[in-house]
Amino acid sequence: MTYVVSDVDGVLNTGQFLYSSAGKEYKVFGPHDSDGVKLLKEAGIDVQFISADHRGYNITKSRLDDMGAKLTFVSENNRLAFLLSVLDSGRTWFIGDGFYDAVAAASICTHSNYIESLTHNDAVDHMKALALILPGTPGNGFFFNAAIHILKIEEKYDFVLSKFGGRL
Repeated sequence: MTYVVSDVDGVLNTGQFLYSSAGKEYKVFGPHDSDGVKLLKEAGIDVQFISADHRGYNITKSRLDDMGAKLTFVSENNRLAFLLSVLDSGRTWFIGDGFYDAVAAASICTHSNYIESLTHNDAVDHMKALALILPGTPGNGFFFNAAIHILKIEEKYDFVLSKFGGRL
């Protein structure tokens, strides 16, 4: 089985938190990343999202429920253990952007089921040093671009396109 494990804040959304006097109320998610999730799932790739944002978890869960994607609360301290458990189950891609993502990516890079870490140009330098930097910005199609990259490397891109009756 092939897995994609992705952080949420700063990957699926802009990483900005909109606060009112009531606290954290909103996050900004883009429209295209849900297509990336659908395409990966269509190819038989399991997609799992993780977040350590306990105050914004319900906001994130609402969006991921709309996308039909799995979300697990994983604190920064437990990120590595979570990734290792997925890696023990099968081939794994990791998508992240922050310092704790970089710490985990650096620790898993020698695991036999680890494939590659992906990030974007707005990520912290630690993560950019460890991962393939793909086009797109957080909350505006970066995850979709990562999904297309994964499908091409996994040799499932043409298969997925054919299910929709097309070619690009």
